[in-house]
Amino acid sequence: MNRAETGLDLAIDAATMGFRYGVDVRGPKPEFRTLDAIRPSLLDPMCTGPSPVYSIAMDVRRAEDEVDLNVRCLLFGVVAYAPGRLGREPVRSQGHVHAIAPHSGWSPPELFEIWEGRAIVYAQEFTTDDPGRCIAVAAGPGEKIVVPPGWAHAVINADSRRRMVFGAWCDRQYAFEYKSMRAHGGPAYFPIVAADGTIGWIANDRYRAAGLKQRTSRSYPELGLDPIAPIYAQYRKSSQTVEWVAQPQRFAELWPRFEP
Repeated sequence: MNRAETGLDLAIDAATMGFRYGVDVRGPKPEFRTLDAIRPSLLDPMCTGPSPVYSIAMDVRRAEDEVDLNVRCLLFGVVAYAPGRLGREPVRSQGHVHAIAPHSGWSPPELFEIWEGRAIVYAQEFTTDDPGRCIAVAAGPGEKIVVPPGWAHAVINADSRRRMVFGAWCDRQYAFEYKSMRAHGGPAYFPIVAADGTIGWIANDRYRAAGLKQRTSRSYPELGLDPIAPIYAQYRKSSQTVEWVAQPQRFAELWPRFEP
């Protein structure tokens, strides 16, 4: 990865899944999510697999952007996933819904950009017994995925042979709500690694799901996103490109029919 691909001067330490920041970039030490921490949402909670499953650093930014990002209530995160499997499943996050952000009164959307490897962002409209629309979006380096407000979602490493890395724009007042998904033992559909390494899906019988849509990533002209430029570089060029992450009310009429 380089600045042209990510919009930031940073690198991933292959041995530790930690992050190395360039001279003009600031960020915290990563947090590591262990296998034990995500077991409640897995198809096989007693499975074996890599641990830590992934590392995450929230509030990565260029030093000169710090004040502006605080004013706009924007937060940039960087996440690295280990290769391997979690039993029959690929390496993935446990899945969550964004809690209501106090400053906006909305469960914030999220903008993902894959930097390395292959990913699938799985999203479902609700975490009730009826999960509503369920969509799995596959993406590779440079591709973007938007999860709309209020949708539960999980990110999956779609290639078990290698690590996967992504960046994401979030609301600075973010908080994760896990309880409702854990009550159903995970998402409405579990990803499964087939013998040839491809990803299939098994329905979670704790939901009344109506089917899973699978698609590749798309562009989002309705949000003003450039499909080519890195999402951090787009913020640098024009903050309005990503301000809707912390101000979803700007597109209030769009979200009810929006899909990732």
